[in-house]
Amino acid sequence: MKSALLHVSLPFALCVALTNTGLFDEVEVDLSYEHYAEKTVDYLPGFLAMPFNCLVNLGYIYMGLTWLVRRRGIRETTQSRYMREVFALMALFYAPVQWTRLAVLRRAPAVLDQWFTLPIFAWVPVWISFIESGPGKWRASHAAALELCSILSYGLALAHQRGFEVALGCHVALALYKGVRVQLVHGDSRSLGFLLLAMLSCAGFVVLKLLDHWLAQYWLFQRLTGHFWSKVCDVLQFHFSFCFLTTQTQRAHGETGARQE
Repeated sequence: MKSALLHVSLPFALCVALTNTGLFDEVEVDLSYEHYAEKTVDYLPGFLAMPFNCLVNLGYIYMGLTWLVRRRGIRETTQSRYMREVFALMALFYAPVQWTRLAVLRRAPAVLDQWFTLPIFAWVPVWISFIESGPGKWRASHAAALELCSILSYGLALAHQRGFEVALGCHVALALYKGVRVQLVHGDSRSLGFLLLAMLSCAGFVVLKLLDHWLAQYWLFQRLTGHFWSKVCDVLQFHFSFCFLTTQTQRAHGETGARQE
């Protein structure tokens, strides 16, 4: 776990440092509660100003801790365990970023919230490349290169008002393409179910967030708003991605081992 923690925390710390400079002063981010449909509760402290949108971040922490701890009955190589641990740590690091953004409404956490989303999505193609290549042929340098490109792609947000959305769309498209491709080669009905649930959760994450204010006209979404449910979908997207990727890892590398024997 030490390697995974180091490889997540160092880039994260660098991004935190950069977001607290003037480098991203021109990036378009939302810095007011009017952006969200959930009403603030004045008598609660700042970290619970929008209680449901704040507390949903506990879901990321619970899910991340659940997947970080090695589960019994699952055989893992050192490399496959590293894949799982990095992804889980990303979820754990992401939760306080989102929570801080809502609590303080400042530019640095808002930018970091956008920025850190990209390498999280990029880890899915990295993990799938590991599944396709196998432990013997996979190279950590390839993973580092993809993650670096992902981090640098946030520069699009400096070039255009919708640059972040373009970068995120490319990340989502690449993850979907790689997921479908590995399913066709190594998948079964169980992994297909996980893939479809992850894709459905991803769609819910995007659509519910975009329709946050529109949905608030209906009583069902006036307290538990579209933005809240989009975060629930994001947690589920993480979880089902874990289910899909761990299942594919076991199947692909188990088949490789059986052929070698």
